[in-house]
Amino acid sequence: MINADVWALYMLKLFRYLKNYKKESIIGPLFKLIEACFELAVPIVMADIIDIGIKNSDKPYIYRMGAVLVLLGFLGLACSLTAQFFAAKASLGFGTALRTDLFKHINSLSYAEIDSVGSHTLVTRMTADINTAQQGVNILLRLFLRSPFIVIGSVIMAFTITVKLTLIFLIIAPCLAYVIYKIMNITIPQYKGIQKRLDKTNLMTSEALTGARVIRAFSRQPDEEKSFAENTEELKRQQIIAGRISALMNPLTYVIVNFAIMAIIWFGGQNVYTGFLSQGEVIALINYMNQILLALLAMAILVTNITKMQASASRINDVFDIKTSISDEGNTDVSNVESAPCVEFRNCAFSYHSGEEKALEGISFTAARGETVGIIGGTGSGKTSMINLIPRFYDVSQGEVLVDGVNVKSYPLKQLRGKIGLVPQKAVLFKGTVRDNMKWRDKNAEDEQIWNALDIAQAKDFVEQKPDKLDEVILQEGKNLSGGQRQRLTIARALVGDPEILILDDSASALDLATDARLRKAIAEKTDGMTVFIVSQRISSIKNADKIIVLDDGKIAGIGSNRELYRNCAVYKEICLSQLSEKEAAENEK
Repeated sequence: MINADVWALYMLKLFRYLKNYKKESIIGPLFKLIEACFELAVPIVMADIIDIGIKNSDKPYIYRMGAVLVLLGFLGLACSLTAQFFAAKASLGFGTALRTDLFKHINSLSYAEIDSVGSHTLVTRMTADINTAQQGVNILLRLFLRSPFIVIGSVIMAFTITVKLTLIFLIIAPCLAYVIYKIMNITIPQYKGIQKRLDKTNLMTSEALTGARVIRAFSRQPDEEKSFAENTEELKRQQIIAGRISALMNPLTYVIVNFAIMAIIWFGGQNVYTGFLSQGEVIALINYMNQILLALLAMAILVTNITKMQASASRINDVFDIKTSISDEGNTDVSNVESAPCVEFRNCAFSYHSGEEKALEGISFTAARGETVGIIGGTGSGKTSMINLIPRFYDVSQGEVLVDGVNVKSYPLKQLRGKIGLVPQKAVLFKGTVRDNMKWRDKNAEDEQIWNALDIAQAKDFVEQKPDKLDEVILQEGKNLSGGQRQRLTIARALVGDPEILILDDSASALDLATDARLRKAIAEKTDGMTVFIVSQRISSIKNADKIIVLDDGKIAGIGSNRELYRNCAVYKEICLSQLSEKEAAENEK
């Protein structure tokens, strides 16, 4: 069950996003209260029509009071429309501010936090949960004050008519409050379960779309469809359960209120017979009870939406509560240590999660400015893990990583990553033109710089062949390009702006050997002074590097030149023999 204090805390944390809409947040509920005042006046007018106009057959009086009822109706409608407008404006502003802040917070999280939470969950919380919270704020501003005001106002107005029969109202109120409280406590966990199931649905959808070619290649569509159907069936089941519980709200409140109306008619009739009440006053009491019923039905809608909002609010706040493990708060721009190596690892160890087996251990090496460093090793040996420590995507659990003689933890992230051009294993391009994609490292890059980067990356030829050249539109994830073209464009993007450090993480896997050779030659000849890290599975890609680092099960198995490692490092020699011909292997022996 949800604790009221916890519920309030969840909601108040999000209500700060209404701070720029204070006026709207006040005007909306205020006009709803004014509408409620007009509504509360209606039964009194009707009582006067019955007790004075109809009793005395005074038609002019009936017409005048009828006009008053029409006027009250129009005034109520005007107030309602005004309240709706300002509540909608406030809720939309709330959703926009919350969505922007959550997106900013997610972007501040390190790889470790995103890996832990899961991108599919973050997408659900950015979309479905925020939409639910936004709708909840809209209904809250319109009904939160109005419904209780109608209930309390109806009880007070009933007191002005008769104290004895008002006891019926006072008995009904706690019964209704208990029903609402119980349903709210039962449905909150249900809605949380629904949101979690929705997370899984989004994950399955994302995987199915991303891996569509693989699924079709293995003819696994029926299996995927069956799994998805089972998941959506469970989602439907949970939604039906929550819906059925919520649906109990209306009939239960109807039963309770109608029993109250029966009691009013029974005891009110007796009081009319004795002359203690007039017929109009009994009708007014019944109308006030009906107003309470309608207000409580609105309250039921409010409670249902607040219940959903609370579940979503807790999930949104869970994301805000995640603190990034990578922070540059308080860091100021640092100066290079001229005599220091470009990159240095000092006895570094790293694991993805605390307590897990270390992915890297005892890593120590230096890379001088302008040096090309090859990194090779078997699958899972820690190559990508190691180079991800240089731009500080993850922090080491032991030791130090230094860039230009300064610990990477001392750098502002913008300054550190501004030194680095990174090409990830998976070539990621964004929807837009070639020029737009090339300007990600340096948004002020000129066309000449872009063409130069494309030339080094061996992408100039195929871009020139495109009808619109740099203005050629690239589809999302570069789906209108081949794998090799995507890789060459991502390499070019990393080269724009002349980074001090270039990291190529197995970024030539889709290139043929000839193109790969031209790429390595161009990087060596046209990137003077740039420190280059080449992570590769191919011996041919790294054998001419100034220094080669061989990784084996998260540890350095050897460091040296191609020939030195072939002679002295068993792991490297094994890789060479698996890839090189006998003639090429013999050359390494010389």
